[in-house]
Amino acid sequence: MQAAHIEWKELPSLQPVSTPPQSKQRLVVFGHSIDDTLLGKLVTSLIGENIPVTHVTLFKPHDFLETAASFSLNIHPSNLTQAFKARVRAIFAEHDLEAAIIENAPSLQSPGLLLMDMDSTAIQIECIDEIARLAGVYDEVAAVTQAAMAGQLAFSDSLVQRVAKLQGIEMSLLDTIRFELPLMPGIEQLCSVLKANDWKLAIASGGFTLFAEQLRKPLQLDEIVANELAFDGTALNGKVIGRIIDAKAKQETLCELAARYDIPSTQTVAIGDGANDLMMMAEAQLGVAIHGKEKVVYEADAAICHGSLLQLVYFLSAP
Repeated sequence: MQAAHIEWKELPSLQPVSTPPQSKQRLVVFGHSIDDTLLGKLVTSLIGENIPVTHVTLFKPHDFLETAASFSLNIHPSNLTQAFKARVRAIFAEHDLEAAIIENAPSLQSPGLLLMDMDSTAIQIECIDEIARLAGVYDEVAAVTQAAMAGQLAFSDSLVQRVAKLQGIEMSLLDTIRFELPLMPGIEQLCSVLKANDWKLAIASGGFTLFAEQLRKPLQLDEIVANELAFDGTALNGKVIGRIIDAKAKQETLCELAARYDIPSTQTVAIGDGANDLMMMAEAQLGVAIHGKEKVVYEADAAICHGSLLQLVYFLSAP
């Protein structure tokens, strides 16, 4: 990866900049290329909302990414509520941009740990729903999946109910899915960038090892933690083997892997899309919602709601 391009801006509405600011509060704005004209409009919007900006930087951390903006803020921690962060996101959404206020974010320049959900995060599908679709029980299974992802049903209960509906499905049917998993755009590039900077990569999934293992090589994964489907001969018997990987298990996985690889908690990132990812995202130094449900986007530290997962690099590189 080439060195990031960073351009410090001196604007009349901001304090002049000669050296990088010391504040660790950053408002990172991205989505499409930001030039001086757009930057002026963004600054005006922030001033109009009485959001205290002290410095702004344009930066481009990767050749495949557009130029983004990093605003240095000076906000009392007690004012950085989820509602305030949502209001800031809404301001930039009017310009078709994404935004997140992050504090003390992990740095790409030091080794770290990325823990990923799999279904609808590292890949574009929910594997269990796709199995159910081929087996003719999609509507029944999808209804339970949605209730779980929205936090309306305990994940462990939902998994038991859904897997029970898959009893009798032949392995050959599963193979048509696991050998053609559609990766989320940008995930391979993201993993390559992180690996090049000595990061550890892992999946903690409420999905199944049968599918997660297919991602080990393309995503250069160090660890996989997922649920194990039970088979009766060549067909599913409707049960899960061993411990169910739910929200608590994902949270514990993040702590265990950080300790195993001697990675400080300040260098941990967790990404996911559903309610069962919130505990591991809260445990990590930076929790990022990936094309997430409304509840998850609201509660996460940051969110990528559109486009490539490579955009995660913005948060790890913001000057």
